[in-house]
Amino acid sequence: MAKGIDAAFLQQLKSKTDLVDLIGGYVHLERKGGNYWACCPFHHEKTPSFCVNADDQFYHCFGCGVSGDAITFIREIESLDFGDAVRLLAERAKLPVPDVHYDTEKTAEEKRRRDACLKVLRAAARFYFDTLNSGRADAHVQYILDRKIASSVVRKFGLGASLNYSDLPKALRAQGFSEQDILDSGVAVRSEKNGRLIDALGGRLIYPIINAMGDVVAFGGRVLEKTDFAKYKNTKETFLFNKSKNLYNINQVKKLKKAAGLDSLIVVEGYMDAISLFQAGFENVVASMGTALTKEQARLCKRYADNVYISYDGDFAGQKGAIRGLEILREEQINVRVVPLPEGLDPDDVIRTRGAEGYRACLDSAMPLIDFKLEMLSRKFDLSRAEGRRAYTAEALKVIGEEESASVREDLLKALREKTGTTYESLKRDLDKVPPSVHAQEEEPAAREDNADRRIRACRFVLASVLFGAKYAKDFDLSRVRFDDPVHNTIADYIKERQKTGERVRASGLFDILDESTPELSAILDLSMGDSLEGVGGEQYFNDCIRILEREQLEEELQRLGSACDAETDLERKRALTRRILELTRQLKNL
Repeated sequence: MAKGIDAAFLQQLKSKTDLVDLIGGYVHLERKGGNYWACCPFHHEKTPSFCVNADDQFYHCFGCGVSGDAITFIREIESLDFGDAVRLLAERAKLPVPDVHYDTEKTAEEKRRRDACLKVLRAAARFYFDTLNSGRADAHVQYILDRKIASSVVRKFGLGASLNYSDLPKALRAQGFSEQDILDSGVAVRSEKNGRLIDALGGRLIYPIINAMGDVVAFGGRVLEKTDFAKYKNTKETFLFNKSKNLYNINQVKKLKKAAGLDSLIVVEGYMDAISLFQAGFENVVASMGTALTKEQARLCKRYADNVYISYDGDFAGQKGAIRGLEILREEQINVRVVPLPEGLDPDDVIRTRGAEGYRACLDSAMPLIDFKLEMLSRKFDLSRAEGRRAYTAEALKVIGEEESASVREDLLKALREKTGTTYESLKRDLDKVPPSVHAQEEEPAAREDNADRRIRACRFVLASVLFGAKYAKDFDLSRVRFDDPVHNTIADYIKERQKTGERVRASGLFDILDESTPELSAILDLSMGDSLEGVGGEQYFNDCIRILEREQLEEELQRLGSACDAETDLERKRALTRRILELTRQLKNL
């Protein structure tokens, strides 16, 4: 959203910037109809799903969901903040940038606080790096030497050292940073003993966490000797850092994709796993920083590659995490495989003991989720004993029953036959007796969810129809229906305001008032292409959506009036409520 720069100037800047020309300087665009298409520059794909709407001057990817206007595109493709993106476009359009002002004190304070915290984090990163190279961090340097991390890699990742709990806060205060900004950044906390600021990662080896825009947003730290404290620790979550939405080393992966393209990502658990693989030549690596992979991290992965290898630790907990991660990635339509590691080893161990070739062999043996599940199951049972084989077979058939493809099920049954010695015919008969698969069981809740989501889908279609000027929705009054979602209300208000003034409704104007990553905005933009709005049945579905929304409003109002009528003791008011109930009941019947 535009903050801090005059709105009129931003509109002038966008009008002077042809989005097709701008994006065409980064990717090859092909015209189809009134729009332009390309393979998305923000995630790996072979079939173009990135569309530039030349008329409304916005872009949207139907694959990964990114969207925006000229400013958003430059911010993302060049890794710039809002102000720098505006300056770059202004220079390109030969427009002088006006002085920055802020609409409210709150906005100005948010901007000041963010900028101050980023400066604190940059200063802390420099302090830690300088401390590592000061000649006083012997234990930290020795750890790095023991792990055989090259000095060039140390610099590349910005590794640093904390010697104690007091040096960093003192250094930051000496540079003029306020106590509150230091606390807000997460690099320091207040001592429970005396209330003074102390280094949040005191005494540890430091790993700066850098986001995709190249900003240091947090730090991880590792203890160097046995202690009661956790071996690894991150600075706290802040308004700049949410661990579930970040991936370690994503900044360098972004540079790699831009420089040479990217076919796949390797996802590991920890900092040292990522650093070891990077040093061994596997630069397409990111780390989930010890967490179970989240949906946000999966979506971040998809932005850079369609193929992902999960390479968690070789112990049972790590492999269970790999299965969870695979299922999350699969839900995001990513091609995923698990890298099986020797029992008890993590990727860093494999690199140190078996070298890059040893890890490459593990990578080459990566397997799909269902094969990996069966492999994990086989480790639970003693297949040399009859009872172990029987128990394994029963569990394996449940897993195979999850597979929807008949040909894959056949292939898996043949593999199970070889492993257990049971005939294919027997296994097939037993598989037919297995209760409906997990996927089949999920169909009923999914159907219930579809029913529950009917309203939100109707709201999206109505808004998209009016926003993109569908003929049948041209004169529709959005005040007729109620929107509960705040994003839907914002879009509806934007449209109604322009309808009142006679100003043209442009989808690109929404990027001035909504964050371009808002999921609901992306879902509505998804309806802008193809036959969704203008195709056969579009008008009929629009009318159906209006009826759905109006019916729900009437039903809710009838329920409210019914409760009020039951509780009313005044006879006249009770009669008035009854008349209103009868009137609304007739309206509902006519829908």
